[in-house]
Amino acid sequence: MSSRRMITVEGNEAVASVAHRLSEVIAIYPITPSSPMGESADEWSSKDQQNIWGVVPQVVEMQSEAGAAGAVHGALQAGALTTTFTASQGLLLMIPNMYKIAGELTPYCMHVTARTIASHGLSIFGDHSDVMAVRQTGFGMLASASVQEAHDLACIGTSASLKARVPFLHFFDGFRTSHEVAKIEELTNDDLREMIDEDLVAGMRERALTPDNPVLRGTAQNPDVFFQMQEARNSYHDACPGIVQDTMDKFASLTGRKYGLFDYVGHPEAEKVVVIMCSGAETVEQTSAYLNGAGEKTGVIKVRLFRPFSLDHFISALPTSVRAIAVLDRAKELGALGEPLYQDVATALFQAKLRGMRSAGADPVVIGGRYGLASKEFSPAMAKAVFDELGHDNPKQNFSVGVTDDVTGLSLEVDDAFDIESDSVTRAVFFGLGSDGTVGANKNSIKIIAENTDNDAQGYFVYDSKKAGAITISHLRFSPDSLNSPYLIKEADFLACHQFNLLDQQDVLRYARKGATFLLNAPCGKDAAWDKLSRSVQQAIIEKELKFYVIDADAVAEKAGMGRRINTVMQTCFFAISGVLERDEAIAQIKGAIKKTYGSKGQKVVDLNFAAVDQTLANLHEISVPGQVTANRDRPPVVPDQAPDFVKQVTAMMMAGKGDLLPVSAFPVDGTWPLGTTKWERRNLAREIPVWIEELCIQCNKCALVCPHAAIRVKAYAEKELEGAPASFKSMDYKGKEFGDGTKYTVQVAPEDCTGCKLCVRVCPGKDKANPERLSLEMKPQTPLRDDEAENFGFFLSLPETDRSKLKPNVKLTQFCQPLFEFSGACLGCGETPYIKLITQLYGDRVMIANATGCSSIYGGNLPTTPYTVNAQGRGPAWSNSLFEDN
Repeated sequence: MSSRRMITVEGNEAVASVAHRLSEVIAIYPITPSSPMGESADEWSSKDQQNIWGVVPQVVEMQSEAGAAGAVHGALQAGALTTTFTASQGLLLMIPNMYKIAGELTPYCMHVTARTIASHGLSIFGDHSDVMAVRQTGFGMLASASVQEAHDLACIGTSASLKARVPFLHFFDGFRTSHEVAKIEELTNDDLREMIDEDLVAGMRERALTPDNPVLRGTAQNPDVFFQMQEARNSYHDACPGIVQDTMDKFASLTGRKYGLFDYVGHPEAEKVVVIMCSGAETVEQTSAYLNGAGEKTGVIKVRLFRPFSLDHFISALPTSVRAIAVLDRAKELGALGEPLYQDVATALFQAKLRGMRSAGADPVVIGGRYGLASKEFSPAMAKAVFDELGHDNPKQNFSVGVTDDVTGLSLEVDDAFDIESDSVTRAVFFGLGSDGTVGANKNSIKIIAENTDNDAQGYFVYDSKKAGAITISHLRFSPDSLNSPYLIKEADFLACHQFNLLDQQDVLRYARKGATFLLNAPCGKDAAWDKLSRSVQQAIIEKELKFYVIDADAVAEKAGMGRRINTVMQTCFFAISGVLERDEAIAQIKGAIKKTYGSKGQKVVDLNFAAVDQTLANLHEISVPGQVTANRDRPPVVPDQAPDFVKQVTAMMMAGKGDLLPVSAFPVDGTWPLGTTKWERRNLAREIPVWIEELCIQCNKCALVCPHAAIRVKAYAEKELEGAPASFKSMDYKGKEFGDGTKYTVQVAPEDCTGCKLCVRVCPGKDKANPERLSLEMKPQTPLRDDEAENFGFFLSLPETDRSKLKPNVKLTQFCQPLFEFSGACLGCGETPYIKLITQLYGDRVMIANATGCSSIYGGNLPTTPYTVNAQGRGPAWSNSLFEDN
């Protein structure tokens, strides 16, 4: 047996590694958050990486998830070992073929990053609503609670299916497990060969369709026989749980990692027990252990085989001492008396009593509740609230935990101060922006520490579903002990803010424990950094006694030729001041990771990153923290006072990263939201913005046409409208004849909404004849211009809109029409949004939009803010989102 190695990977890669090595055909279609599994498999096959039989798996991307399921069905019928990866609506599109595969008793294991099904709104995040929607298909259903389990159960599911002839759906929590980076023990090819019975593979091949031994399969049946054939498969499903447990036992003898269909962990005489699947089980287990240490008698049953649900194994796992059981489902089944897992547990207890498997006088109270929908945080404090509820005389029968339900009153009270993390754990939190490299650098940091120390390591990354420019929060843990903490860090030993403006947008320092180290990217430099902070930030630094370091990472990156990519600079700072690794060793490891990550892009890219590392330490400075607050400003309000009440009360909370605090009553019940809210967001992403040089302008309007975010605009207006204009407001005479004499013309940028993509500059044809490099638009630093240009833009918006009846149908004149799509969360330089903006300029006051799911639904309808807006008459695009396949 070859020796096993420890690897640091995210959950998707851990599963794909096993699936690729145990498959001959892999049919894929991308859907978040399962896409990395298909991408990894495709990459490995393109590099001729072989499975355990020495064959390169054939990876084929189909036209939809339904097509992938059809391809899987066909490949299985031809006798090929086959898999696929999917989630959410993608899984639901596979249901018809899943019925077929299960009905034909075909060995097969698919892998699902369990994700929310779109209902009143779309969510790309994780819960069990998708997998619960397929529990009736006849598939076995295996649940993994961690990256290591997902790796292991991918093997166990494939192996068990060959013997049971029941196909398996192996699922794990989308994002929480699929994108968590963890240190695991890798299964070798020898391990996989040991787990796969070649005789069973041969048996599957013998049942394949072939003209050498032709059969008919999939007939159309009448009422006289269909029912009987449904019942004929009962014995296979009855035998399945025993086969899975045998497979798990074989796996344990091979690897030392023991799994049960239902694993009980806790006090041997527990009175209060929680039943739960997937990553939440880890949180409940930790909480139970903490409570037991304080004298309570609690436990948790971790469900691994949800279907077929084994009554015998469940009752055997349940302590006879139990007096109250809470079943936690990560799904909501509207109209049902309880959620799916709760229904099964309640039914199991009822049947156990009928069969005399439990004494008649020992009926425990059973309650059910919901947690963690759409990746809502599930913390030890919430798990404790569930155990506390079990101690009440009349616990809530149908509860929720993690939200405040002030409408139907079903939520449990949670003590947010409850914390069980060990002091042996080093915790680090990093704030960044999407595409600034923060997440990628942190993934490298985890691997450096995990692979060069005896520490266990874990990384989880919180992003919203917007594109580039959205806030990212990286949660990293390191410990000499095993880490099983699938919940967010509350108090960090090390806190980094990679974007200075985020301190005015979020309460970043709430994550810092007393005495923590705080690293800030401060483009203003070390001497001005303290004075640029708001009063509340200064106060928090003083009260929490933080060690405060700053670096102008943007300047270092720019000098090193890295442009906006500050990730390497900030990563070097982390290792230099955190003490997790010795400094020289850390820098050597960072350079090794750079070579591995960027080597394929050429030596020049590697050298630029090396230069950034070398220049970092000379520019990293510790700030001596004054004893008192000196700032004369506080953090600005999230939205201005003139914003509508709904925006101030609901949208602003979400923008500030505090949406979790909003109660149920705050929200529209049917998913209907107001338009025109991006104008209150003002993300201040741009380091540089375009400045208009009016004497060079030829008034072509191309800058406004190409702007992806409607952040640069043009207007033609009567000269009298300039009364009361700010002193810095620019205008020139309009050269066209459409609007009569005395018409003025302005090009104006929205400084806080511009993303700095430079498309307007690149398309600008207005040149200085004496110096053709000098254009009518010039990029200049945003910060010194921000206040004046924001005032100018406000005045610009107050100017009357152009009389559309005077506009001829040509491209230039369309830009005098008000855009009713503005400041979206699309990526910098997006090529799609200028067309959408143009459509709203032409037809926006009379258009209805049916939007397919994809980029256009994320930048077009992603909360907390909405880029579609209305004109002065209150008219604008009416927008609705269906599914990707349906529009």
